Amino acid sequence: MKKSLLALAAMGAFAGVAHAQSSVTLYGIIDEGFNYTSNVQTAAGAGRSGQHLYNLSSGVLQGSRWGLRGTEDLGGGLKTVFVLESGFDVNTGRQGQGGALFGRQAYVGLSSQFGTVTLGRQYDSVVDYVGPLEAGDQWGGYIAAHPDDLDNFNNANRVNNAIKFTSANYAGLTFGGMYSVGGVAGATGRNQIWSLGAGYNNGPLVLGAGYLNVRDPNTSFWGNVPSSGANPTNNIGKVTGVQSNPVISGFASASSYHVAGAGGAYTFGAATVGLTYSYIQFGNLGAANVAAPAYRGTATFNNGEINFKYQLTPALVLGAMYDYTRLADFNGHGGGHYNQGALGADYFLSKRTDVYLIGVYQHASGTDSTGQQAVASINGLTPSNANHQTTVRVGIRHKF
Repeated sequence: MKKSLLALAAMGAFAGVAHAQSSVTLYGIIDEGFNYTSNVQTAAGAGRSGQHLYNLSSGVLQGSRWGLRGTEDLGGGLKTVFVLESGFDVNTGRQGQGGALFGRQAYVGLSSQFGTVTLGRQYDSVVDYVGPLEAGDQWGGYIAAHPDDLDNFNNANRVNNAIKFTSANYAGLTFGGMYSVGGVAGATGRNQIWSLGAGYNNGPLVLGAGYLNVRDPNTSFWGNVPSSGANPTNNIGKVTGVQSNPVISGFASASSYHVAGAGGAYTFGAATVGLTYSYIQFGNLGAANVAAPAYRGTATFNNGEINFKYQLTPALVLGAMYDYTRLADFNGHGGGHYNQGALGADYFLSKRTDVYLIGVYQHASGTDSTGQQAVASINGLTPSNANHQTTVRVGIRHKF
């Protein structure tokens, strides 16, 4: 149960001055489960025979986390708001998001009847307005997200140093934007990130659209901490350890990254059908001094998803999805193709505890971003040694 704490009236030098009432809420999610994954690439690389992997993992359906959310009424319809949210791994107790204490979210701002302005580490507009329409954000978890979450619909990457506006709700319509300052003296545009988006949610119809523009993405977006080193690490598509996802890791030398996305969903009784589309561009390849293939020009992806959700009973949700990702021809290489399907079932034991089953299959063909024969690479997992990969997860989630 969420616990609301009423702040005591401050006792200070200004005796008799009335202090506004404020509230702080402690909340969290613990998500844990058992996985089976086929054809996992060994440390020796794609040339070695793949092995089946059985393991426990945390935060697949939703990232395991704890957080504090608070407001203070300043009067006249104005409020102070803040969120501090920390991710963690249930199996080891380690902090998530590269060890950042509040790596999921950390912001403070002001809210009024017109909207909310916040400053800190936050989500971009594609995540806010389009992300909830993909299957991964609903019942499929990050393993059902698009390959390597290449459009960030599943919120694999947050934005530091962000100034964000979110409008009030106008009869189901909301909109907003975000700008992240690069913080580099004499180079205003370096590491700069900005995004815009809008959504409509009224009755059975939900719509969303968003655009994300990132400068120096290998450091400002995937790296999370801008690096001025002579030879920065290839951060794009990082999975675990030193492994990188070959779907996009070959494009780490790009000086820009753009995502344009849109989606919609319509509910018919107990059934909901959804569609999403995204266009992804890695621009000016070769501009960044990163250990990556010596490409020039631009690489582009197109991604389309159709998903289905059915509320079989008040406690049981069933889901299915199909996703297609295409890497266009680049630098004389033929493009790559990724076909992915997923099925899921989520059963609620109570309002706060549920058990779930997710299965994902991916098939790859053509050439990947590294210029090699494409291999299957389900999001968040070690890539396959072959052109196909399957993962099945049984998990439990508890919210408090």
